[in-house]
Amino acid sequence: MFFDVLVAERKLQRVEGHVLRKEDGRGSETEPGLRIGEVRRVDSSLPQCVKLGSSEPIALHSDGDVVIGGFFPLHYVATDPQYSYKTKPEITSCSSFDLRAFRWMMTMVFAVEEINRNSSLLPGVKLGYRIMDSCDHVHTSLKVLFSLVSHSEAENTTEEIKRRESSTCLYYSPVPAVIGLASSSPTRAVAHTLGPFNIPLVSYFATCTCLTDKHLYPSFLRTVPSDLFQVRGLVQLVTFFGWFWVGTIGTTDDYSLYGIQAFSNLFGQQGGCVEFHLTISKSPTVAEIQQIADKLQSSTARVVVVFATEGQLLDLFSELARRNVTGIQWIASEAWVTASRLGSPNFHSLLEGTLGFSFPGVSIPGLKEFLLDVRPSPKPGMEFVNMFWEEQFGCKLAYKDYAGGVEKPLCTGSEDLRYTYSSYSDVTKVRISYNVYKAVYAIAHALHTFLNCDSVGPSGGLCEKHSSFSNGEFLQHLKMVNFTNQFHENVYFDSNGEPVPLYDIINWQKDSTDKIRFIKVGSYDGSAPQTQQLHIVKNMILWTKGQLQVPVSQCSAPCPPGSRQATRQGEPKCCFDCLPCADGEISNQTGSTECIKCPEYFWSDKEKVKCVAGEEEFLSFNDTMGIILVAVTLLGFILTTIITIVFHSFRYTPIVKANNSEISFLLLLSLKLCFLCCLVFIGQPSWWTCRLRQAAFGISFVLCLSCLLVKTIVVLLAFRTNVPGSRGRMLFGTFQQRILIICTTAPQICLCTGWVLGAPPFPFRNPNYQASTGKIVLECKEPWPPGFYLLLGYVGLLAFVCLLLAFLGRKLPDRFNEAKFITFSMLIFWAVWISFIPAYVSSPGNFSVAVEIFAILASSFGLLLCIFVPKCYIILLHPERNIKKGMTRKCWR
Repeated sequence: MFFDVLVAERKLQRVEGHVLRKEDGRGSETEPGLRIGEVRRVDSSLPQCVKLGSSEPIALHSDGDVVIGGFFPLHYVATDPQYSYKTKPEITSCSSFDLRAFRWMMTMVFAVEEINRNSSLLPGVKLGYRIMDSCDHVHTSLKVLFSLVSHSEAENTTEEIKRRESSTCLYYSPVPAVIGLASSSPTRAVAHTLGPFNIPLVSYFATCTCLTDKHLYPSFLRTVPSDLFQVRGLVQLVTFFGWFWVGTIGTTDDYSLYGIQAFSNLFGQQGGCVEFHLTISKSPTVAEIQQIADKLQSSTARVVVVFATEGQLLDLFSELARRNVTGIQWIASEAWVTASRLGSPNFHSLLEGTLGFSFPGVSIPGLKEFLLDVRPSPKPGMEFVNMFWEEQFGCKLAYKDYAGGVEKPLCTGSEDLRYTYSSYSDVTKVRISYNVYKAVYAIAHALHTFLNCDSVGPSGGLCEKHSSFSNGEFLQHLKMVNFTNQFHENVYFDSNGEPVPLYDIINWQKDSTDKIRFIKVGSYDGSAPQTQQLHIVKNMILWTKGQLQVPVSQCSAPCPPGSRQATRQGEPKCCFDCLPCADGEISNQTGSTECIKCPEYFWSDKEKVKCVAGEEEFLSFNDTMGIILVAVTLLGFILTTIITIVFHSFRYTPIVKANNSEISFLLLLSLKLCFLCCLVFIGQPSWWTCRLRQAAFGISFVLCLSCLLVKTIVVLLAFRTNVPGSRGRMLFGTFQQRILIICTTAPQICLCTGWVLGAPPFPFRNPNYQASTGKIVLECKEPWPPGFYLLLGYVGLLAFVCLLLAFLGRKLPDRFNEAKFITFSMLIFWAVWISFIPAYVSSPGNFSVAVEIFAILASSFGLLLCIFVPKCYIILLHPERNIKKGMTRKCWR
C-alpha cells in the first residue's frame, strides 16, 4: 500500500517536472526536477496526490538546506496491525522504550550539528534531519517511510508556498538519503521500497547477508559489515576452542534466519555439529519460553550461539535466570553482545563469560557532554526526548497526557543525567553509535562532492545550491565516498556497498563493583588472509561462572591416541564411538577420525600411537623350534655316523657285501649331507646360505635317491642271476653302477649350478606377514621360482622310478629282501613330500622353513631307518644270520 502511494507520488513529481514553470521574468521553461532555491507551482488542472487522514507519526526534526531522514528502533515491541478493510487502520502502538537506540538517534543529531559547525565541510549548506521511530517492525517502518518521503509535498499550504518562494533553503526538497534501520527485516522492506527511486538507505546495524543483493536493493549501503564475515569469524572462534558440538538460538526475522543458516552450513563444513536450533517467535507465550528453557537444560551442548536482539532475548533469559541455569557458554552475535540491559545483576550468573563479536568501539569527543545536556520540553517535536526522560528516571512529565496505568511520580525536568548510569550515558566505547556517526559523515562527504563545494566560482567557495536529487546522481556520489575520519579509519563502500569487516571480540566480565564490563579480548579482520584473521588473547578470557578453564561441549569425548572415531548410525558425526586402531596402524592425536597405516617395515607399538621398526623374524638357533630342529638334525647325523662305523667294521660280512658295499657307504654319506643341509636353513639368511641351502638339499637327495635306484636295480638283477642263462649281473657291474649314479646326479648339479649363477636367491625382508603379526620375516627370496620346483620335481622323478622298481621286487624269494625296505622307505619319502607341498605353501613366515627342514629330516630318517636299521639289527643282534647261506633261499627245491 505504501509502495503504491509512493510510486503515484513520484509519477506526479515527474509530471510536475515537465509542467512547472520558473518565474524568472523570461517566461516559462520546462525543468526536469526540483532544484535548490527554485519554486515549482502546480498546475491546478492536473490531478494531485492528496494525503488521506491527519495522523502523522512523531518525529524529531530540524530544518536545513538538506534534510536527512533517520529511522531508529526507539521501541522494540510493536503489535501487528489487524486490517478489517471496513474501518480506518489504527496507528500501530509501540512499547518498551530502548535507551540504547535513543543514544543512537542522538548521535545522529550530534553528528549533524557537528557538521553544521564545520566550515570546511558543506560550507554554506545547513544539514537538517527528520528522525522517526521504526519500532523495530516492518509495518511501522514502512508507514514512517511514507510519511518521511511525502512530507516535503504533503503539507504545502499557501503560506508555505509563499515562504518557499522567498527562501533558498532545501527543507522542502525531497529527502536525499535515509539513515536506518537497525534490524534486517524492516531494512529489507524499506530498502526494497526506496531502491527504484535511487534514494540511498545507509544502515548502521542491519547485517543480513541477504541485503548484499544489489539487484533487489540497488540503493542500499551500510556502515556495518555483512553477517557473512561475522559468521565466518564465529565459526573460527568456536573451532579455535575445540567446540564442535553446539546449539543455536534465533528468531523468525531475516537477520536470525540467514545468520543461523550460514553458520550451520559453514560450521558443518568444518566438522562441527549443531545439536539443536531453537526459534523464539515474535510474541512468545510462556509455554513456548518454558519449552525452550527445558531443551537448554536437558541438552548436552554447553555452547550456544545466539543470533537475536536483546529485546527478543529478555523473556528467555529471564526464565533461565529464574531457574538458576548456569554452565552454558553463550556465544553472542553483534546484535546483543554489548547490550547493557542484559548485563543487569539478574543475569550475572547466567551470562557471565559470554563471548561474541562486536563492532570496533571508539570514544567520540564531545558526545558524552552532548548527551548529558538533553532536557525534556513541552514543545512540539520533543516527544522522543520526553519519552526518554520518563524512562530514564521512572517518572512522568506534568505536560503529558496519560490514559491510565501505573502511577508514577512527577518529573521536575531538572533531573541530572550525570548522576545516572545506563546504556544511554555509557559512551566509553560506542559501537553502533559510531556506525551512525560514520553514516552521517559519509552522506555529508557525498553531498560535499555532489554540490561541488570545493569548486571556486561565483559562490566564493560555497556549495552550489542548484543540484537535483531526483535522478540518482547523488547515490553514485555516495557509493564513491572515500575519506579518513578523525579516528584514522578509512571510510568507504565496496562494490556491495559495505565497509571493511572489522570486529572486536568481547568478553563479559564482572569488575570489582560486581558490574558486567565488556572487555575486548581479541579481534577479527575479515579482509586479512584466513590464517591471520582471528587474534585472541586466551589468558584474558573469563568463561561461564567465572572459570579460567575453557568449557567443554561435546557429544562424545574425543578419542584418545591409539583409537579412531566411528560414527554411530543415525546420529550426527560428532556422536561417535572410539575404536582401537588395527594392527599396523596408529593415531597419535586426540580425536583422530582415521588411523594412519605405518610405513613398510614399520609396525605400531602396543599403544598404537607410534610406528616402530618391525621385529625381524627368522628361524634362529636360539628359538625353541630352532633348538629342536638342530637337535634332531644332529641326532640323525650321529645315528648315520654310527651306522657308517658299524658297516665299516663289518664290511666283510655278507649282509654288508650283499649288494655293493661301496653304494651303501655312498648312500650313508648322502644321508649325512641331507641331515647337515638342514643346518643351512636355520639362522639369519645371508648371501651364502641363500645360495647354498636349496642346492645342497637338491644335490644331496638326488645323490641319495641315485644310490637307492642303483641298489634297487642290483636287487632285481641279483634275483635274475639265479635264473639259468641270465646275464644281468654281467651287464650291470660296479662300473655301470657308478656311471648310473653320476648320470642321474649330474642333471641336478647342472640345474642347481645354473640356478645359483643365473638367478640366485638372496636375503629379503618380507613385509607381507607384517599386517597380521607385525614382524618382518627374513627369508631367501627366489627371483626365479621355477628353479625350486624343477629341483623338487627331479627329486620326485627319481623317487617315483625307485619306488616303482622296488615295488616290482618286493615279493622276491630272498630271505632278506632289500627291495621291501626300499619300498617302505620310498612310501615314507613320498608321503612326506606330498604333504610338504601344501604345508610349505600355506605356512607363514619362518614356519615354511621349518616345514622344509621337517620334510628333509623325516625323509632322511625314513631312508635311514628302513634301509640300514634292519641290517644293523642282524649285524649286532643276530650275527648267526649274517652268513651267505642265511641271506638267500632257493625258490626252487
